[in-house]
Amino acid sequence: METMDDTASKQVTTAVLLAAGTGSRLQPLTNDAPKCLSEVNGIAILERLVRCLRSNGFERLIVVVGYLDQRVRKFLDQWDDELQIDYVINPVYATTNNLYSFWLARESINEPFLLVESDVVFDAALMEDMLQPDKIAVSNMQDWMDGTTVTVDLFQRVFAFQIGSGGDLGGVRHKTVNMYSFTLASWRRVSERLSQYVAAGRVNDYYETVFAEMVADGSLSLEAVDFDSGRWYEIDTLEDLHEAELMFPGRPLGGDSLSLAVTTT
Repeated sequence: METMDDTASKQVTTAVLLAAGTGSRLQPLTNDAPKCLSEVNGIAILERLVRCLRSNGFERLIVVVGYLDQRVRKFLDQWDDELQIDYVINPVYATTNNLYSFWLARESINEPFLLVESDVVFDAALMEDMLQPDKIAVSNMQDWMDGTTVTVDLFQRVFAFQIGSGGDLGGVRHKTVNMYSFTLASWRRVSERLSQYVAAGRVNDYYETVFAEMVADGSLSLEAVDFDSGRWYEIDTLEDLHEAELMFPGRPLGGDSLSLAVTTT
């Protein structure tokens, strides 16, 4: 029988994508399409992600959907012969946050996995060091970055999260890239803590709040993976989308354009 220690040494081949939100800060682009189908120079964010997963040997994708979920399903139907795709529905996506979406996926996750959000574009090669579990993707702070940061020690282990502006705990802060990998043992501890938050009615919190608490009490250990060697961008607003288009070209990405197939039907 395979143990949790055995699974910890294996390359991650399952990804969990959180794609339930309305993407209100990208309106009007998200008035009739979910955020993950927003295009960067003609290529949907979701297409870029799926191609990155395939090029890095992923076999399964678990997608938490909510807002306009049929559009996501229709898009991913074109990949179902190359990835096992499973869906988790967040029926209250409009009144909950990503912590709740992540918690809803708990019964579908029985193996080490990569967690990624639907608003990040990045070079596929950057994912390689995330394929071993219990990692967190980070980047040195730049002017355009905001949101959650972490502080790491000399061994690249995260010892503190700062949610939003946070406090000054010393050391150099790194911006989180909204990508994490977990062993099954770590996930079981995280899932238990998420359940505690949901039971307490804290469904509007960010999952980073749970990670911060667990890192602080020693129940979660994450090693930082530097994303500064390549290109990445987090897209929350129309201005972000413009900046991402300056950074990432359009075709060729490899293969036919699935974005056009979705937007013209």
